[in-house]
Amino acid sequence: MQDIGAGAPWRPSRRFALKLAGVVALALFLAWLGHNVAENMAQRGMHFSFDFLHDPFGVDISFHILPWQLGQSHGYALLVALVNTLFTAAIAILLASALGLLLGLMRLSGNPLASGASYAGIECVRNVPLLTQIIFLYIGALQLLPPARASIVLGPDIYLNVRGLFVPVPEWGWSWAVWPVAALSVLALLRAQWRQRVPAALLAAALATLFFAFAASWNRPVLRGFGFSGGWLLTPELLAVWIGVSVYVSAFIAEIVRSTIGGVAKGQREAAASLGLKWHQEMFLVILPQALRAMIPPLTNQYLNVVKATTLGAAVAFPEVVQVFARSIMNQTGRSVEIMLMILTIYVGLNLILASLMNAWNRRLEIPGR
Repeated sequence: MQDIGAGAPWRPSRRFALKLAGVVALALFLAWLGHNVAENMAQRGMHFSFDFLHDPFGVDISFHILPWQLGQSHGYALLVALVNTLFTAAIAILLASALGLLLGLMRLSGNPLASGASYAGIECVRNVPLLTQIIFLYIGALQLLPPARASIVLGPDIYLNVRGLFVPVPEWGWSWAVWPVAALSVLALLRAQWRQRVPAALLAAALATLFFAFAASWNRPVLRGFGFSGGWLLTPELLAVWIGVSVYVSAFIAEIVRSTIGGVAKGQREAAASLGLKWHQEMFLVILPQALRAMIPPLTNQYLNVVKATTLGAAVAFPEVVQVFARSIMNQTGRSVEIMLMILTIYVGLNLILASLMNAWNRRLEIPGR
């Protein structure tokens, strides 16, 4: 007993020593790497500085969410490109999740046609490189769309043509002050409907009422001459990256959905059937909430891949971080070390934040005591 008690404090100290050794080794490696970089830059007459961020950016940014004018600083151009990246990643995650859930449920359906179509689509998408799909969408699909006067109408005030997708957008005004209230109302309705406190018909009516209430203050695209004016233009470059990344990642999410739902105990289905629940009630009220606990860790990896995959927008000249910063600004300034260090920091930071959010969600869904 005395030997065990005497040896017990040694294990924590050994783990601490190993961690400390790892930190010291990493610090030494980074110091050695920084010293070599500094020496190489000094030999070429260069110095490490971020002063170039204040210089004017001489290239226009075709798609931007933040206000942009030609000649603004490199630092602001980086901010515009970063917002473009975040926006593209967010809408790609939403679309990929919805498509992945649909394809996964189709794979599990008893309909051979739906299951076979889902399987064929998943295998085709997963085995074709993502870059190839993006370029094909951009050149082989979006560039062959009709001109503006022959636009494809996808919905009320939504038009698709060779210039991109024109959609209505809320105008800056009083409506923006109540948008947070509307968003919170929608989230409250969704949460209540999920808990079966609000019928689906009432939820749909409430959402439709909110939509038409704000539609009056929207800026709609209008065809004038050979083009559209007003609204918001989603460029073909954005559409190619958005659709390409979403479809590609949705194939992997579909397999995650299929495998996690298959892992739910068969008795849960039998219990739901014994209560007289219909298929959609059984799936969305019993099976999916349990499968979601197992979905989140692999979904986190796919969402991180979405953020990194947005860099492929540089292949079709979409103005995201790599296209604007690692190509245009690097060519203008020659600050390759500083620029690549900033890009590395940006993507590491974005992925760490997203992983932290997903981990927090995962901890919230954990069953206490397991």
